[in-house]
Amino acid sequence: MKETDLYLPVKAWLEGQGFEVKAEVGACDVMACREGEDPVIVELKVGFSLALLQQAVARQRVSDWVYVCVPRWKGKSGWRTFKGNVGLCKRLGVGVLSVKSEDGHVQVHADPAEFKPRKSKPRKGALLKEFERREGDPNLGGTRGKVETAYLQEARRCAAYLAEHGPSRGAEVAKAVGVPKATAIMAANHYGWFEKLERGVYSVTKAGVTELSSN
Repeated sequence: MKETDLYLPVKAWLEGQGFEVKAEVGACDVMACREGEDPVIVELKVGFSLALLQQAVARQRVSDWVYVCVPRWKGKSGWRTFKGNVGLCKRLGVGVLSVKSEDGHVQVHADPAEFKPRKSKPRKGALLKEFERREGDPNLGGTRGKVETAYLQEARRCAAYLAEHGPSRGAEVAKAVGVPKATAIMAANHYGWFEKLERGVYSVTKAGVTELSSN
C-alpha cells in the first residue's frame, strides 16, 4: 500500500463519525473537524518509523487527538513488531490506526490518552535481587554474548567447592560457599556440572572441572 491508499479508508471512517475531513492541511496528512471539538489529526505512513513518531508528537502542539495510521501487519512477526510499536505510541499519548489492504477496514488499536505506566513490583524485585546477588560487575553493558548472572556465579562456586572437597551434601556446600539454594542449583544441573551420587550428595562432573579451569 502507498500512503495515498490509506487516505480514503481513513476519510470514510472519520466521516462515519460525523467529521468533515480534508487532506494535506498545513503539515497534517489528514485533518478532521467536528463542531465544538478539537480537530483529529492523522499521520499516514506505509510503516512505523522514527519520522512518523516525530511528526505525531509535533502535531500534539495543535491537538490532543493525534493518530498514526499504517497498513495492517502481516504474519506473526509483523504482529509482534506492530504490537511493540503500539505500546510505544501509547507512551507518547498517540493513537494508532491500521488499514486492511483487502477491504480498507480501519481498526483502532489505541486512542490518544495520557500514559500512566503501571510499575511491576515482581519485576522490580527480581532485578534488585539479581543485582544484590551478583558478585562484582563481570559483564560489559550492551553485550549480546554470554552474560555472567548471579545464578551462574553461584553454580560455579558450588562446583569449585566440590572440586576441592569431593562429593558433599547440599547443606554443607550451601553453608561453605554462602549459596542458600546450593542444593536446588546442583539438583537442577542447568550447566551439566553436577552429578547426584545419592540423596542430597553431589559431585562435580568433567564439564564442571573444565568450566573451572577456563575461568
